[in-house]
Amino acid sequence: MRALFLCSAALFAGDLQDVQEISLKKDEPKKILVKYDNKTRLFTFRWTLYTNEGLVILRSYDKHVAQNILYLNHKNQSFRVTLKTPGADFYNVPYILVKFKEFDVNKNIAKFELYLSDDKEQIRLETAKNKQKTR
Repeated sequence: MRALFLCSAALFAGDLQDVQEISLKKDEPKKILVKYDNKTRLFTFRWTLYTNEGLVILRSYDKHVAQNILYLNHKNQSFRVTLKTPGADFYNVPYILVKFKEFDVNKNIAKFELYLSDDKEQIRLETAKNKQKTR
């Protein structure tokens, strides 16, 4: 049984790449440009509330808005965002997985890990710069 678990963990870990660690304060947006096929899409997420060990996440990608509640040490610890329409690659659609890793109550900071699954290496991720407010 242990060998089976280690084998499946190795397969899962090999499927995900491009690990990025992210720390966010309350309502601080994380903006990531998703680039493929001469297209650029914006993926954003932020957290708005931490209560009863649940972290409320607001996210949007390609005009699709959603909300998730993530918990540490629970099956609802992450969310997945499909980056392209399935088309002919129905079983190999690239996606981003955002995993809630830690919450620092004293500093009010949530920590995440961002993973990319992209077997054909078609996707490029870049951190978007926040626009400066002008007066």
